[in-house]
Formats: sequence, C-alpha cells, structure tokens
Amino acid sequence: MQSSRSKPCSCPSLKLREVASMYFTMVAAFLVILVVALQGSAPRQSDFPYKVPLDPQGLLELSWNVSYPEQAVHFQLLIRELHFGLLFGMSDRGEFENADLAVLWSDGHNSYFGDAWSDAKGQLHMDSQQDYQLLGARRAPEGLYLLFRRAFSTCDPKDYLIEDGTVHLIYGILEKPVRSLQAINISALHGGLQRVQLLKPNISIPQLPRDMKTMEITAPDVVIPSQETTYWCYMAELPEGFPKHHIIMYEPVVTAGNEALVHHMEVFQCAAHFDSFPLYNGPCDSKMKPERLNYCRHVLAAWAMGAQAFYYPEEAGLAFGGPGSSRYLRLEIHYHNPLVFTGRRDSSGIRLYYTATLRPYDAGIMELGLVYTPVMAIPPGEDSFILTGYCTDKCTQLALPAAGIRIFASQLHTHLAGRKVVTVLARDGRERQVVNADGHYSPHFQVLGLQGARLGDELITTCTYNTEDRSRATVGGFGILEEMCVNYVHYYPQTQLELCKSAVDPGYLHRYFNLVNRFNDEEICMCPQVSVPQQFYSIPWNTFNRDVLKSLYGFAPISMHCNKSSAVRFPVGTASFPKLPCRIPRCKVGSVLLRTHPNPAGSGQEAGAAWKSLASAGHGAQPSPVLRQYIRSPPWMLPARSN
Repeated sequence: MQSSRSKPCSCPSLKLREVASMYFTMVAAFLVILVVALQGSAPRQSDFPYKVPLDPQGLLELSWNVSYPEQAVHFQLLIRELHFGLLFGMSDRGEFENADLAVLWSDGHNSYFGDAWSDAKGQLHMDSQQDYQLLGARRAPEGLYLLFRRAFSTCDPKDYLIEDGTVHLIYGILEKPVRSLQAINISALHGGLQRVQLLKPNISIPQLPRDMKTMEITAPDVVIPSQETTYWCYMAELPEGFPKHHIIMYEPVVTAGNEALVHHMEVFQCAAHFDSFPLYNGPCDSKMKPERLNYCRHVLAAWAMGAQAFYYPEEAGLAFGGPGSSRYLRLEIHYHNPLVFTGRRDSSGIRLYYTATLRPYDAGIMELGLVYTPVMAIPPGEDSFILTGYCTDKCTQLALPAAGIRIFASQLHTHLAGRKVVTVLARDGRERQVVNADGHYSPHFQVLGLQGARLGDELITTCTYNTEDRSRATVGGFGILEEMCVNYVHYYPQTQLELCKSAVDPGYLHRYFNLVNRFNDEEICMCPQVSVPQQFYSIPWNTFNRDVLKSLYGFAPISMHCNKSSAVRFPVGTASFPKLPCRIPRCKVGSVLLRTHPNPAGSGQEAGAAWKSLASAGHGAQPSPVLRQYIRSPPWMLPARSN
C-alpha cells in the first residue's frame, strides 16, 4: 500500500530524462551565478515554519515547509559562512555512502548546483534525473539563503524516498575549490548529520481559552557537561494545593545560542503514592541520583529538535494537579555536544499552557509494546532482530469503553539498538491500520507522530534491532545499553488502562535455556541464584541458539501486563497470541529450523524431541502482508491513513 501522502509517479523515457537533466542543470547553475551576487532581504520566516540547526556551531540552519497537495518539501538553507560550497542530502542512517545529495560547488570562478548521488565507495555522480530543483538564492547580512524543492517520491532509484518518520539529513562543507563534482572527496569533508521529522502532521490549531495560564519547567542555569551525550534530570514541584487543571498545549523553551545542543526534552509526573521526592538536579545516570526518581515516568510533555508546539484537541486536555495527582515533576533534557563545548550554561525546558476550565474529556497516555524485562533479549551481532509486544483483546475488552478511545498522537521509543518501530491495530482478526511507524527510527530522535481503538481491538508493536557492534546479549530493561520497545499513545477519554504490554512466558524461556544446555557442549548454569541476564550472557551464540530464540519469541505464550494507573493489574494472566490470519515473525519457523539444523550439537532424535516439546504451543500462520511490508521490504512505505 502507498501512503496517502505519496502518490505514484509516471517516468519519462531515459533519453528524455537525460536531455531534460542537462538543460535544467545548466539553468540551475546559471541561476546560482546570477542570484548569489544580489543583495536583498531574507525570505519570510513564516513561509518556513520548521527549523533546525544542522551543525553544532549553528553555521548551517535548515528551515522547511511541506506541501501535501504538491507532494513536495520546500527547503531554505541558511549558510552563515560560505566557503566553496556544500553538500546537503539524505541517507538511510546518516551515511555519506549511498546518499541522495544536493550539491553547491565552486571551481574558484563559477558556481554550480546539481542533484547528485554517492555510491557505496562514497564517489559522487551527477544524477541523470535532477529532482532537487533550485528555486533561488539570496544574500542577506546573516549569510546566503539557498531555496530548493524536492518531491516526496520520485521515479529515480538513486533518490531517497521522503516518508513519515525520522529522516537522517547529512551535510558537508567544501573548504577548497573543486574543478568538478567528481573531484569532491567525501572522506575529507567537514560534515555531520541531523535527524528530523520532515513530514509534519497536517493538523489545524485549535482555539485557546482566555483563562489560559503558563508554567515553565526549565533547568536552573545548568552548566552543560563537556561530553558528547548527557541526559540531565531536574526535579520541580507544583504549589501545595494545586487544583486539577487541563494541559492544552506545550512548547519548547530553548536558551538562545544552545539550539544546536538541546536535542530533546521530556517532562514526567511522579507516582502519586509517594508523599515526597528528592529535589535532584544533575545527570540522570549519576550514582548520586536518588532511586525514587525512577518512579517519575508518567509523560506530560515531550519535544524533539525541529518540533513545534503540541496542541491537544479542543475536546480534551491532559489532567494534572488535584487529588490523586503527584505534585512532583521531572524534567529530562538530552544535550548533544559533539564538539565538547565547555562552560555553556543552559536554562532550557518546556512551557506548559493550562486552563482551570476543564474540557469534556481527560486525555490519557498509555504504554504499548514490551514489558521492561530481561526475558526479552537480542543476541549480539544481529543485523535485524525483531521483537513484538502485544496489547491483546483480553485486555482491551476489560479496560476500554464500548465506544472506544480516540488516539490522536503517539511517541515511539527504543534505546540505542532500535532501528525500526511500527504499531498496527488489529480488529476482528485482521490488521486494519498503522497507528504509527518509523522505518528509519533513531533512538536519538523521538518525536510525537499522529486514529482509534475500541473494545476487543488488539494493538501490536514490533521493533527491529541492530546489535552488530555488541559482543554479548542485549536484555530488556531501563538501562541505556538495555532495550525497550514502547509506543506512548495519547488518547481520550482517559481510562484506567495505563500499560498494555507483553513478554514471553518466563516458563518457556526456562525451556529454552534447557534446550540450549542439551544441544551445546558448554554448560549454562541454571542455578536459581543466577539471573536471567547472566544466563543470556553465558550462551554461545551459534546459529542454532540464535534461531531457536527467534522461534521461541515467535510461538511461545505471552504474559500480559494489563495495568491500571495504580499499577494494579487487570486479571488477564497468560495468553496465547492474537489469532490473526497473518503475522510476522510467527510464520512456520519450526519446520525451517529443523531443516537447517538436522543434528545440532547432539543427536537428531534428541534435537527433534526437544524441539517438539518446545514447539508444542505453536500456531500455524501465514506471513503478514502488513508487517512484511513495513519490516522486511524496502522501500518502507506507509499505507493510507484512516481518519
């Protein structure tokens, strides 16, 4: 299925394309020569509502707008100090190889602009189809403004497909003149990457009430640590007796000059069953951070670089304050400081807009995906390992109202190994729609994306991980080197259901460790005192052990966590998998394994018997057309959205 935002295109013949390419490239180069020398005012900022600094020093600033009728993005690139040109473009995960590029370069006499691509060795080539269209350039006191356009989807196999989710932008500065495009040495460039969500949700801004008030949750003049990555935690406290209000909007507050360092921010509310929390101010990973701060995990607001203000629908607001609500809030700021600046002070944070005039519905935030538990693990050296978490019909039948809930936004989340995330909604035994998806997901860039669920629906969240750079298993958990697979969905009306997640039944994981012990020469200690992570760390990760674990996660029963906001569980217990006619990776994995490993480490009879007992809970299934498309097959297109 194709995205409603991305229409199919018809391709002209190669000969016609090449002729048109040469013509437009010459016209484009001529445009640069003519307009760069002109003085004039800068373009209106209102024409380009989204903005991010590309480099840590803020020398390159990108603004853009999105035209859904034209199926195109218009870019405005401000170059504060132009040397001899630059490269700007997109690639799968921020590499300069196999990238789609717009290039401005000078040979010292003339300037040129063109659409180019790089091969697997990083060598640049002029594209036979010029899809970066130069619209103009203008000098202003602050630098050179370069304006150009790119369609979401082109007919060019060398072009990047612009789609929903994270886009990895790359840039490189040319500090010396070059005689030709092919003479540019990518490895010698001063460059970097920036992650953004280019395709913003096309939503209307609701009218705000007159009695609206604001509250800023900001860091208290923090000295940004001189290291590349810092997560800073600051505790704030609401006034005593603060009554119930509705948050109806929030926006970032970023200290001037730190726009390139403040990467993303979140405000969490603490658990109400604690009377007090330490007012900590320091790094989130410090040994001095009080353990109780781990109970401040209820998201009130989340912002990532490039995002604008977030508005709640006119009929709903996020409740905070009043009886049963904690007065304590935790601000978390991710500082990205790759140039290791020292002495930078920061008072960034989030500004909440709230009202005492309560709206018809309380909005809620629900966690979908996998439980934070080490029973869900990823072997080392994996290029694309898939884990799936379920919110089953057993849970939604108990917890959701008959009329259902409306999901109006969601935030996908993994840690460092995450590469792709998708949540699909299943109804009446069929996968109906995608709630949110990101095929170029980055844990360094997490933004709210923009449907509904009702009693009896199932919400299935699948994450794809890469652990090629790791030497031991990655287990589920809260640590940054552990993993998560979560979708925080924003919805109304609020229900008691705050967490709807799953994990493989621990008893079946115990069977897995027994099986691995039986068919490997090395012993894995099954002593009660040995933790699940330690058992995973001791596994020799041969092909058999990897494939059996993948299959275990594919067919073993799941333990459902269907939790109220009080952390009390709805009575759902262990469940078999949602009975969909099509699922990935639950697709006839057992027979494939037995053919691949007729005699793994022990006798074929023993392996077959052990496998049979382990696989007894499996279900027959056909490959999922939805998940196969989103997880396995490039290009990673989104389907038509349901409103």
